[in-house]
Amino acid sequence: MNENWMQKWEEVKDILTCPTDLETYFTSDKIMGQKMETMAIGNVSLPSGKVIVRDPLVFLKVGEQPYFVEVPKGNFPVTVAVVKLEEWGDRYAAVKVEFSKEKPVVYREALIGVEKLEDINEGDYFGFSVDAGLGCITDPEVLPYVDKFRKELNVDNMYDNYFADLFAKSYKENPANQRELGDWISWTVPHTEYQIPMFASGVGDGTYPVYFAYDAQGKICGLYIQFIDIELALSEEDEEEEEEDEDDEVSDQPDNFIFLK
Repeated sequence: MNENWMQKWEEVKDILTCPTDLETYFTSDKIMGQKMETMAIGNVSLPSGKVIVRDPLVFLKVGEQPYFVEVPKGNFPVTVAVVKLEEWGDRYAAVKVEFSKEKPVVYREALIGVEKLEDINEGDYFGFSVDAGLGCITDPEVLPYVDKFRKELNVDNMYDNYFADLFAKSYKENPANQRELGDWISWTVPHTEYQIPMFASGVGDGTYPVYFAYDAQGKICGLYIQFIDIELALSEEDEEEEEEDEDDEVSDQPDNFIFLK
């Protein structure tokens, strides 16, 4: 990140905002007719006030760059917003880290400071990549302890040989909003007190945006990961159903049917 990048970010930061009030995912009983639930999944430890959001099995390693915006230091509660979709089942729509009780008024995308900010348009985002169906939130100061434990464990497959049992235990102890293999854990890094929440990414692998929420005084009050844009997903689903219905109507007509203008 340099002065030129920061100048460009100031120019486009209002474009890189979330059009959805993500806090409604955590306060509404229903969104577009779909039932919503929330669940607390423990805390995240941010000893330096720097934040990293990554796929914990594929992209989490020492040297990962945190977002350039810093947050308060300490341990903060993490909550998942679950949407009960008829077609897809229970899905994690968003994850929130709460830094204060203040109400968000704007959500700005969390960036590292190296992104190319030219040709940014409304609706664009950079996000973080998921390749193993999971996301996590942590601090760069915690990563050396994670790396040390991985080396001590010395297994070929970290999930199969270690995390799978923890996720299964999570389901056994908290079956609500989880599949039998488990969809979230609050992991305390062995030999430390640092906590890293891990959770299923809404609809699997892909790229998902992360936002810092600011209150009316311009202070950071939360961090939000949006896995599912509920309104967009359901409106697109409705459009697809309408198109299918129209296709069915056309297919029911005789081959020589002529539509009159």
